[in-house]
Amino acid sequence: MGPFKQLKKMFESTRLLATIIMLWHKKGLALLFCILQFLSMTWYSLSYIPYARDAVMKCCSSLLG
Repeated sequence: MGPFKQLKKMFESTRLLATIIMLWHKKGLALLFCILQFLSMTWYSLSYIPYARDAVMKCCSSLLG
């Protein structure tokens, strides 16, 4: 679906009230889920590129120590 289409659907008239309540009461949780969804989509997209996940894992492990 992608992050932009997700945001577009969140603010449709049928979902607007639920979105406002969710963002108003639980801002941190909503932000965390948005970040996790973006990271999940990125990790899934990397599976289509040969050895991309291995390269990302090597970069992260070299940066972390």
